[in-house]
Amino acid sequence: MPALWTKLCWIALSESDLGRVAIVTDDPGWHGSRLKLAFGVRGFEACYVSLTACRLNLDGEGAPISIPGFDAQLPSGVFVRGVPGGSLQQVSFFLDILHGLAFLGVPVYNDARSIERTVDKGMTSFLLHCADIPTPPAWVCNDRDMAISIAVRELEQGHQLVSKPLFGSQGEGVQRYRSLDDLEGLAESNGIFYLQRFVDSGSIYHDWRVFVIRGRAVAAMRRCGVSWLNNVAQGAHCEAARLDDDAVLRRLAEDAVAVIGMPYAGVDIIQDEAGRYSVIEVNSVPAWKGLQSVSDVVIADRLADDFLSQCVRQSVLDNVMAQ
Repeated sequence: MPALWTKLCWIALSESDLGRVAIVTDDPGWHGSRLKLAFGVRGFEACYVSLTACRLNLDGEGAPISIPGFDAQLPSGVFVRGVPGGSLQQVSFFLDILHGLAFLGVPVYNDARSIERTVDKGMTSFLLHCADIPTPPAWVCNDRDMAISIAVRELEQGHQLVSKPLFGSQGEGVQRYRSLDDLEGLAESNGIFYLQRFVDSGSIYHDWRVFVIRGRAVAAMRRCGVSWLNNVAQGAHCEAARLDDDAVLRRLAEDAVAVIGMPYAGVDIIQDEAGRYSVIEVNSVPAWKGLQSVSDVVIADRLADDFLSQCVRQSVLDNVMAQ
C-alpha cells in the first residue's frame, strides 16, 4: 500500500508542481552534493540553507518563518544535514525553526524531535534502556564526586569505562578509563559527565554502522579501528557487511530506530567477546560517505525517494484541502 500511495502521489502532480526543497547545512560538501543531485534527477530543485540565516517573522505579514531563497513560498520539504552549535539559546532557536516548519506542514527530515532525542547521548541511552534495547550501562550526572564514585565502583568490579561529550560526534572528546589512576583525568562536557561501560570487541577493534530508512536496514558496514575508537573520522577503515547474513544485527538496528521514532538513522552497534550485540549510538544526521564506499546501495537515492515521497504526499494533501 505505501508503494502504491507514493506512485499515485507522483502521478497526481505535474513536474512543474513538484517544487523546491531546502538542504539545511553549513557545509554541503560531499553529502550535500549527492543529495542535491538525487533531488534534481527526481524533479526537485534543492537549495542549501543555514539555520543561522533563518528567522521568525511574527508581524502578521507573510510567512511566520523566513528562509533564505524561499521568499515567495516555504520549501516543499526540509532535509536536515546539520544543526549549528552554539549557546543553549542559539541551539534552541535553530530547533524552533525546525519545529515551526513542521507545525506549518512542511516535511522536516529528520525533524527536530528526532534530533533532540539523538544529539543528546543521555536521552538516547535512556530511551534505548527503557525499551529493553541492548545497550551498555551508562550514567549521566553533573557532580564530579558522583561521577568519580560511579567510575570507582565500575573499575573495582572489573569493568572499563568511556566518557563522552553529551553533544558530540565522530569520536571527538571520547576517553577510555582502564584503571583508577586514569580517573585523575576524568573528562566532563560543560559540567556534565556521561559515562558508558566499555565494550571489548576482542583483539581486532571493530563495530558496525547500519543505515536504516523507513524502518528497514538498507546498508551496513564493519568499521575496523586503528585503535579502540572505530569512527571513520578517527582512522577506521570500512568493510562491506551483508545484512542478509545477520538477521540479529539487522533487527537490532531497526528496533533501535523505531524506539527513537524517526524516518532514518545510522545505528552504531558493537559485539562483545561473547558474541552479544549492543547499540552504542543512534545518529539522526548520519554521514554515509564511508558506508557508500563499500555498499552497492546508492544511499542518497534511497534517502531522496523516502524524503520526497513525504513532500509529494504533503503537497497532494494540501491541494485536496484547498479545493
